[in-house]
Amino acid sequence: MAKIGIMGGTFDPIHNGHLMLGRQALEEYQLDQIWFMPSGQPPHKKDHPVTDADIRCEMVKLALLGQSGFVFSDFEIRRPGNTYTAQTLALLHQEYPQHEFYFIVGADSLYEIERWYEPERIMSQTVILAAGREYEGIHRSLKGQMNYLKEKYGAQIEYLHCREMDISSEEIRSLTAEGQSVKDLVPEAVFVYMEKNHLYQNSVLV
Repeated sequence: MAKIGIMGGTFDPIHNGHLMLGRQALEEYQLDQIWFMPSGQPPHKKDHPVTDADIRCEMVKLALLGQSGFVFSDFEIRRPGNTYTAQTLALLHQEYPQHEFYFIVGADSLYEIERWYEPERIMSQTVILAAGREYEGIHRSLKGQMNYLKEKYGAQIEYLHCREMDISSEEIRSLTAEGQSVKDLVPEAVFVYMEKNHLYQNSVLV
């Protein structure tokens, strides 16, 4: 049996914060691997166009070069239609019954998870590793939210001690569209790929 961390998301684009979070999870919880799993068409991101899957996957592959313990996974990308976390976890258990899965999220996701598709199925199928960061409009502390979900759903949630990195894919897209450099925010190979392919340079700011 292997302990596998799942880093999901659109990765539009993948950035240094994603890698830092993955490295912390790998080391703090002695995981065997982190699978970086770009999503296909996430149902909650229909407010703006998502970059073509092949392009996002290529950036993830470039970002993971030379990163021990990090693995690219096309498990969600190859599925048609909307991709839901609850379904992904169920399919992972079917295909890899020998593995134990750890789902890595930021604190914001922990507050929003009850609005996700079938949250009870998510929390029954995985150990959640939650990285703390500030979140606007919360009604309870992160520890309080963790305890609430544990009591209501029997969730297994552990705290991921990761230093804050004030960075998001949305911010990177916006900065690039404004003509500002994001060289320090993404892996070098990803930055070169973005520049070569003029990614996000004419994006509509969202």
